[in-house]
Amino acid sequence: MFHGAFFTKRSHLSAAAKYEQQVKTLDLKELFSCEGKTALVTGSARGLGEAVSLGLAQFGASLILSDINYPQQTAERVKALGAKCVAVETDVSDENQVKDLADRALAAYGKVDILVNNAGISQLSYTPTEDLVIDEWDHVVNTNLRGTFLCCQKIGKHMIAAGGGSIVNIATTAGVTGVPRAPAYCASKAGVILLTKSLALEWARYQIRVNAVAPHYLETELTRGLRESTRVHDSLIRQIPLRRFGKTSEVVGAILYLCSQASSYVTGTVIPVDGGYLAQ
Repeated sequence: MFHGAFFTKRSHLSAAAKYEQQVKTLDLKELFSCEGKTALVTGSARGLGEAVSLGLAQFGASLILSDINYPQQTAERVKALGAKCVAVETDVSDENQVKDLADRALAAYGKVDILVNNAGISQLSYTPTEDLVIDEWDHVVNTNLRGTFLCCQKIGKHMIAAGGGSIVNIATTAGVTGVPRAPAYCASKAGVILLTKSLALEWARYQIRVNAVAPHYLETELTRGLRESTRVHDSLIRQIPLRRFGKTSEVVGAILYLCSQASSYVTGTVIPVDGGYLAQ
């Protein structure tokens, strides 16, 4: 009994000492580095997608940029940073186009290590739900949820064959708490969150980590209308503990963390970047 406890303690101390030594020699730059990695970012023509693409490029990744509108500006900015870049015009709700995107990514680099599913749209009308046109429902859900699923499926298949990868899906706080007059947007983003968790459980055995980031209101083109109305803007600000909209640069850090080895033991989680909104 005594000897068993003695050896257990020695073993524990040995493991602790080994861990301490690892921490002392740890290079944090390597943890967050994307050197030698290939990253595919959808919805990369502007806003958060552009910011994430530039962040990944700065950390050493080669980029595949995708957007329904050719991401010319982002491609030029990525190349100016000295990173490799391939740009593809893609409607993520179209299965054939997503398959072509995956094929072109593999043809260019032979692999995709990182997938950031950022392509998405909000509801344009904000009409009462009883008056919502079904075509608008379909458009939002097909882009946000179907598009995220298709990219996960087509790229995930190659990640399985390659032995691993990291997928980051862009959700939103509206997929957690709901927003009036935005049922398609809320439902699609709630679907993205549960898709994230489902795939994380299914693909963990392949060393594919699947996580999500849930921003609140950001200063992007999607929220321009909300910010231009003083009444609406002030009402929304009062609901946010930090009393302001977020900036795309404030979300990039969380995404880079989930893309890198710094989060190697993290999967199936959703990180809010919301000014404290969900803490209430």
